[in-house]
Amino acid sequence: MITVALDAMGSDLGPGPLVKGAAELTLEDRDLSVLLVGDEPTLSQHLAEQRYDPSKLAVVHADGVVDMVKKPAEALDQTPNCSILTAARLVRDGEADALVSSGSTGAVILAAARTFKRLPGIRRTALAAVYPTERTHGPREDPFALMLDVGATLNCTAEDLVGFAVMGTAYSRIISDIGRPRVALLSNGSESNKGTPAIVKAHQMLVQLESVEFQGNVEGLDIPRGTVDVVVCDGFLGNVVLKMLEGVSEVVSDLAKDAYESKFVWRVGLTMLSKRLHQLRAMTDWKQYGGAPVLGFDQVVIKAHGRSNHRAIRNALIVAAKAVRRDLSGEIRRALPRPMQPTDPASPKS
Repeated sequence: MITVALDAMGSDLGPGPLVKGAAELTLEDRDLSVLLVGDEPTLSQHLAEQRYDPSKLAVVHADGVVDMVKKPAEALDQTPNCSILTAARLVRDGEADALVSSGSTGAVILAAARTFKRLPGIRRTALAAVYPTERTHGPREDPFALMLDVGATLNCTAEDLVGFAVMGTAYSRIISDIGRPRVALLSNGSESNKGTPAIVKAHQMLVQLESVEFQGNVEGLDIPRGTVDVVVCDGFLGNVVLKMLEGVSEVVSDLAKDAYESKFVWRVGLTMLSKRLHQLRAMTDWKQYGGAPVLGFDQVVIKAHGRSNHRAIRNALIVAAKAVRRDLSGEIRRALPRPMQPTDPASPKS
């Protein structure tokens, strides 16, 4: 039985969707239990409205919550027993196996950094996210690929990028069942000498790394095409790209809606294309992916979207349990290049 600690208080939509998603999951035939962490009276009130298996769900009281407008460090200092820190301690102390939260991204990453250890040889953690692609990936033909980092580490060294490639490979293999994920660096050209000094050096290192199926560099136009399974970049660039992709999908939906309401001939055309438009909407629906992993810690951490509905929370909990069962942390440890191991005299200090 895998137990997941769910920070039930940080969502933009309140605890209702989180409680519902966890409650519904306990009724499925899965070896998974959930600890709902937050204000006990509030969570119990929401639970009273749901059907659930009490043997697979329990409430753990926590005082306070980190909202989206506060600075993470200041908020965590002021509320040391808040829901996200309490949930992280449950994992650290062995009462839970993984952490899931839809709260402030900064607070989730900082709470994990204060509570967990980084994996040996990993200098910087990375927030990974899936994005829709034209080509499908893996045996399940998933219409999305993985990108990291998308916001946890803004400035990266070559060693950091190599670490991201290793972690992205492990996560893609475990969650998407891709035996040998294709990995590429995001740069301004496909040539090995293109990009920042960190990208050029990382390219040289990845070419020699047998644990990563390195495909070289890809450009921005390759991202939606899905030419690789994992795209590696620093957090600043990754966050910009991810927000742009989200914006494009919203603009396409808005343009289609405006066109449908403007002219009869456009309405007819869009009706004929409705099947494809529904497919596009499904591809860009982040709710079906559950959440984004924060990779690099010795514990599984999944960051769900702040506006997650109950379906997204359910999927985030399932992804977290799958990562634990398939030993994501061990997979990353085994794949790290020898020079990055902390026991190596030449390794960088973590």
